[in-house]
Amino acid sequence: MQKLTVADVTYEQLAATIDHSLLRPELTLDEVRAGCELAARYAVKSVCCRPADVSLCAQELEGTGVEVGTVVGFPHGSSTTATKVFEAKRAIEEGATELDMVVNIGWLKSHEYGAVEEEIRQVVEAASGHALVKVILENAYLDDEEKRQGCRAADAAGADFVKTSTGFAPSGATIPDLILMRESVSPEVQVKAAGGVRTLDALLEVMSVGVTRVGATRTAEILDDYRARTA
Repeated sequence: MQKLTVADVTYEQLAATIDHSLLRPELTLDEVRAGCELAARYAVKSVCCRPADVSLCAQELEGTGVEVGTVVGFPHGSSTTATKVFEAKRAIEEGATELDMVVNIGWLKSHEYGAVEEEIRQVVEAASGHALVKVILENAYLDDEEKRQGCRAADAAGADFVKTSTGFAPSGATIPDLILMRESVSPEVQVKAAGGVRTLDALLEVMSVGVTRVGATRTAEILDDYRARTA
């Protein structure tokens, strides 16, 4: 692995990897609005907001070029498939164009891989033509074979991304996990790192192993650091 440096990427390329996270349960609506303003000012790819905030974020970000993302089955993945499908459809109706869905972790741990794949497929079909689907495996709870099988299920079901974590489990993205995930899906499926990408160097490191999107709360610090280093 040859690690990327600031000389290898443009600001636009770096910003386009970032989903600015607005998922903390205690965020006020004013803080959500401020997060949208920050995302627009730094020209990142998207915000990832709580489901109840989708319409607000869509309004705040209209015309900015920043996508509105939200979560499905968050954070535990244990709601019913029908509920996840409803969440996906409702989020799209309110303006979401990206959906980060949590797999049923208990099914994955039980090796019910067909059920996992079918649930993902139903959410993908609900989103088809309207929103990208990123499948959160929550790697903190999985062994390597379960991670591989989760990736394969997401790939077979037509998901656009596999993603490491919600950010609310005991651990987040690790380089070994990201390498495993990149190797476990076809080239058309992208990999998103979430949980622990808090610095520019950390972002460059995960990009070096094939990550094309990250969830970040320290967006301003990361991109300000890039600007400072390349000034």
